[in-house]
Amino acid sequence: MWIQRLMWIAWPAFLMAGVLEMLVFAFVDPQDLHWFGQPLSLSREGVYTAAFFVFWIVTMVSSALTTLLAMSPFEVNRCPVPVDQRPADCHKSTPCP
Repeated sequence: MWIQRLMWIAWPAFLMAGVLEMLVFAFVDPQDLHWFGQPLSLSREGVYTAAFFVFWIVTMVSSALTTLLAMSPFEVNRCPVPVDQRPADCHKSTPCP
């Protein structure tokens, strides 16, 4: 189930990072970028690569938040420890599936 959720997060984020990459660099030349007043020392390909991973991480965070908010209260609050192995002070009385 976690692998499936990871793909729900990573794959759409990958696609959107590619779209963002195309949109941003259709209007911005990487050689014109400056960081703290200094030109970037990366090549064009380096800027494209770094920007893609930044876009991918940002869109993955967005997708992960959407996936978290889509979870039911049972999924969020269930105890992963079997009932007979829980500590005495565990207040979650619902059994794990």
